[in-house]
Amino acid sequence: MVVKRVVADFATTDLERATLFYQDILGLDLLMDHGWIRTYGSDTKMTVQVSFACEGGSGTPVPDLSIEVDDLDGVYRQMKDAGFAIEYGPVNEPWGIRRFYVRDPFDRLINMSVHV
Repeated sequence: MVVKRVVADFATTDLERATLFYQDILGLDLLMDHGWIRTYGSDTKMTVQVSFACEGGSGTPVPDLSIEVDDLDGVYRQMKDAGFAIEYGPVNEPWGIRRFYVRDPFDRLINMSVHV
């Protein structure tokens, strides 16, 4: 048996807010749209991981989702400009990442990071 895909599913009543956050700002591709569900991702090879944690590191809460980007400061500015709540950072963590926490449009805590 081979796991072929891992998908995080989040309930919402506002699909357009998902488009702003995940497609417009983060640049993910709209891979599927059935009107009632939209799936964002990338056709390029991405690492898929599932983590389980009792804390988020540095005394932070466990985020709902972690997204690694190549331009953290650029994403940070876009999130702030769009009015999304930044709850932590940006900060360089002792385990070799720079990150910030942001609330997505559905109140999910998102850990945005880049390896440094």
